[in-house]
Amino acid sequence: MTVITNIEDLRVLAQKRVPRMFYDYADSGSWTEGTYRANEADFHKIKLRQRVAIDIETRSTRTRMVGVDVAMPVALAPVGLIGMQHADGEILAARAAEAFGVPFTLSTMSICSIEDIATHTKAPFWFQLYVMRDRDFIERLIDRAKAAKCGALMLTLDLQILGQRHKDLKNGLSAPPRLTLPNILNMMTKPRWGLGMLGTKRRQFGNIVGHVKGVENMGSLSEWTAKQFDPRLNWGDVEWIKKRWGGKLILKGIQDVEDAKLAVDTGADALIVSNHGGRQLDGAPSSIEALPPIADAVGSKIEVWMDGGIRSGQDVLKAVALGAKGTLIGRSFVYGLAAMGEAGVTKALQIIHRELDLTMAFCGHTDIRNVDRGILLPR
Repeated sequence: MTVITNIEDLRVLAQKRVPRMFYDYADSGSWTEGTYRANEADFHKIKLRQRVAIDIETRSTRTRMVGVDVAMPVALAPVGLIGMQHADGEILAARAAEAFGVPFTLSTMSICSIEDIATHTKAPFWFQLYVMRDRDFIERLIDRAKAAKCGALMLTLDLQILGQRHKDLKNGLSAPPRLTLPNILNMMTKPRWGLGMLGTKRRQFGNIVGHVKGVENMGSLSEWTAKQFDPRLNWGDVEWIKKRWGGKLILKGIQDVEDAKLAVDTGADALIVSNHGGRQLDGAPSSIEALPPIADAVGSKIEVWMDGGIRSGQDVLKAVALGAKGTLIGRSFVYGLAAMGEAGVTKALQIIHRELDLTMAFCGHTDIRNVDRGILLPR
């Protein structure tokens, strides 16, 4: 039996257990994948100051993100299709997050629906919104999130058009998978995954199929999705969505100080420094590189969070030291889900929490809320 001690162990197991098209969907970037790799690699350039002979017996990683008490400054990021990484994946991830005490964010492009998550959880989850040309559908989607008592709406701003992701194009990514000979042969090598998918009815985009006129099956859905992502999305739409929603609003996909200032002007509660996991503009800076100037410029006016490349609790601590009031993990929990279901998500959270706690102690701190750039060596 494999002894799992870090996120990389979960990734290796996930690659063995999940069909190639869905593993590649989670573990790839756009074009050359340079930004995707930099998201992770740039954390390694940041060096920590070790301190000694400080009383570190009593420590706390607890803090708040948009007014929500969290066990650590980490939330599960919205990731599409995770119900294809493991049967009922979004439900399992939401339950694991709730039990651990961190927020879960459901993607618009999830397999399990908003209503599925609400039925299987007690804690308010967050909902991530993509803006489509069909504004009537978007209004009803927001209303469904309200009815499900979602605690915040996360509006993604950096997917007006889709970045070119070579692996997805070559694999013919779809949900459920297209039954081409290569896909069938690959799925035959993943019996655990296949049995799980046979045991669930959730195999399509639960937030969309049956909720949009003319979309009753995957054929019409793929055509609809290709036409529906809205390249006209602008700051005026953010104001409209904020008013329609009426609750806490988080803006995801900020990479530039100028855009961060515009985000503040909307009255949003938080912004997320993010390059969509390196899946949109290849050649953009890593999220951890983009974070400090944005935190310096607007961190006193809005909660600044970041996502992209976090594979350890040390990465979380470095992000907090550079000004992030919260972080989001995507691939790290998806690897756990793909490898071991709900227990794998819990394992990923336990790994990150332990690394965060120990590293904070080595740096001479006992309260995550007091961590600042003083724990880092000058670059």
